[in-house]
Amino acid sequence: MINNELLKDIWNKEDIEEAKKLPGPILVVGGSGFIGARLFYSLSNCRDDVFACSKYAKQSWRLSFADPRKIMNLNILNFEYLQKVIEELNPKTVFNLSSYGAYSRQMDVEKIHITNYIGALNLVRVLMDSGCEAFLQAGTSSEYGLNCKGPSELDELVPNSDYAASKVSTSYLMKYYGTIFNFPCANLRLYSAFGPWEERDRLIPILIANAQQGKYPHFVNKEISRDFLFIDDCTRAFIRAAHTICKTNPGISVNIASGTKTTLEEVANTAKKIFKITERPKFGSMPNRKWDLADWYGDPSLAKEIMGWESRIKFEEGLRLSADWEKSASKLLKYVSVPTKKEKISAIVACYKDSESIPILHERLTKVFIKSGYDYEIIFVNDSSPNNDENVILQLSSKDTHVIGISHSRNFGSQSAFISGMEASSGNAVVLMDGDGQDPPEVIPQFIKKWEEGNEIVYGERIKRVAPLYMRVLYKLFYRVFKKLSDIYIPLDAGDFSLIDRKAVGHLLQFSEKDVFLRGLRAWVGFRQIGVPYERPERLFGISTNSFQKNIWWAKKGIFSFSTKPLHYIQLVGFLFFVVTLLLGFYYLVNYFIYPPQDARGVTTIVMLVLGLGSIQLISLSIIGDYVGKIVEEVKNRPKYIRNKILYHGKTYEKDQEVLKIIDEIKETGS
Repeated sequence: MINNELLKDIWNKEDIEEAKKLPGPILVVGGSGFIGARLFYSLSNCRDDVFACSKYAKQSWRLSFADPRKIMNLNILNFEYLQKVIEELNPKTVFNLSSYGAYSRQMDVEKIHITNYIGALNLVRVLMDSGCEAFLQAGTSSEYGLNCKGPSELDELVPNSDYAASKVSTSYLMKYYGTIFNFPCANLRLYSAFGPWEERDRLIPILIANAQQGKYPHFVNKEISRDFLFIDDCTRAFIRAAHTICKTNPGISVNIASGTKTTLEEVANTAKKIFKITERPKFGSMPNRKWDLADWYGDPSLAKEIMGWESRIKFEEGLRLSADWEKSASKLLKYVSVPTKKEKISAIVACYKDSESIPILHERLTKVFIKSGYDYEIIFVNDSSPNNDENVILQLSSKDTHVIGISHSRNFGSQSAFISGMEASSGNAVVLMDGDGQDPPEVIPQFIKKWEEGNEIVYGERIKRVAPLYMRVLYKLFYRVFKKLSDIYIPLDAGDFSLIDRKAVGHLLQFSEKDVFLRGLRAWVGFRQIGVPYERPERLFGISTNSFQKNIWWAKKGIFSFSTKPLHYIQLVGFLFFVVTLLLGFYYLVNYFIYPPQDARGVTTIVMLVLGLGSIQLISLSIIGDYVGKIVEEVKNRPKYIRNKILYHGKTYEKDQEVLKIIDEIKETGS
């Protein structure tokens, strides 16, 4: 369980009373973000009518242990759905902290302007008709751009980025609706907020992580400055603004700042004092960003004058509080990553009697994906294992929001498990692997590299495997026989372990056949494919669930799914025996007249021919029977699997409607 200390703030009794007096219900838009989550939890600590929303709120690591009834996925760019939600909830106080473009990794210009401006516009349009009593828009000090040296609210706005320009536009939007329509709104120009729940790639979390190891991170020029504002001072400003300027000065923009200029050199010195760092900071060891400025600080005098607000927490105290929180949140933050790339990868792990290896695979997969820079999800498909697989997956999902569990109603086999996981996945590519540890996650970076080079399908080639000699020989023999018999090209020694692009996954999921052999279908769909050689180790725990008999069944499954050559061979054998029979018949007929029989001879020959032909007939019938059996299975049209449960954020969902709803939510994150 996550320590409840993570939810506490440093609001005093007066702050809490102010929060209690806000007209409700309260809606925190962008509640999955840094400031939004802190505001949501602080309000939820003192009242029960607070709701948080964002496009993917239910997938947020920050909101992973909030009351699910108070969390909703809401895309504010969808005007019709936004209208419906506002009509049902009828919030009286709304805080809009939704934004895009504040981080260097968020570079989509069109998305910056649409999210920041159109999103706010949609909210205002809907809330004007709903009776909203206070609407607070999160602005930014970046609105001042190049005019950053302690500007007042009357000073010129000189935006120096698309993000800044979009926020300037939104501030004028507030001014228009507040001034002309008397809509109770205000724009708070936030300076450099920091503290609990901050993004992992921001200065303060990186500084704390390095300082706890007795070292400094890389710094830009030491003269670069910020106006640091502790998160709880920031959230207090929203509460105070809702009580004051929304009513007295609708449409106004106000600076929310400490008013103190803090250079990076001062940041380093403060960290040295708190964490006892002995090494010297290396300024200029990373290049300045385009928004880095030497005199970036605010003038908070108007906020004090008309709101009665000023910051309380000095930077040093805020850094200590942040470090304490980071320490308490270490278990939670262990699995939190900040993707540096747009795409997402889904790992689908088929599990059966793998309860001991699942946690180890989870750790290894997490390290691989965090290092890769991609967003990711890990879908463990429990194929009705009699062991403790389900409970282990459930526990992992409570600790790591990247983990999703699916439990089947019975054992449908690994192929159905992969299909089930692929249908629920949201990634731009999926990685298929077994849960016994024989598919090493450390090979995945090689898969990703080949995928980045333009290959839609990357499969693992087992150049060596840990197994008894006779099994290694039989496996090698199977793949070569399979390749020879198959009607399509089948790569040698390629199992299910692979990376498949979403485009190819979409085609694989369109196949209606029930008796699935994925490594064959993977070859059948075509696209650009390439192999990555690797050594297949033994299981991490226990013994293989594939017996010799089951391996024979697998071989037949593959051959009969992708080849009709056995039927042709039966015809060939039948034709050859027919020719031999004609020749023998002619021979015996001639021999009968030349050498008339004196007694009954040839009984042995007849018996051997009868037994031989009978055996061939039985084998031929059995081969035909396998094909007929496959037809029967397909004609029955039974589902490939039945999902019994979804394990998500530490909770179990069993009702069919709940299962479908959660699957839809998961898939939506990839759209």
